Amino acid sequence: MTFVVTEACIQCKYTDCVNVCPMDCFLEGPNFLVINPDECIDCSICVAECPVGAIFSDHDLPPDQRHFLEINRELAADPAWKRLSRAKEPLPDHEKWAGVKDKLSLLQR
Repeated sequence: MTFVVTEACIQCKYTDCVNVCPMDCFLEGPNFLVINPDECIDCSICVAECPVGAIFSDHDLPPDQRHFLEINRELAADPAWKRLSRAKEPLPDHEKWAGVKDKLSLLQR
């Protein structure tokens, strides 16, 4: 099992989850975070820290978010995505985007 960052994170990029991850398995891109599924130890601590509810167990992914398992795996392997080991400010318009649905087209790789 692993944990997966889903669509709710796009354009927000809250990093509260990063501070509690004992394995430093979060990576960041321009407007999204991913969890490296090969490094995640399934502790679930990050889930409660996400203010927009963007993190799920791969077993509990909503059907319309299942594709994010592969997106996390793909982007975690991309050398352009850098490891994030401490929290930083969310994106400037995070409050505007927090409740918006269907943001996949905005994902910057």
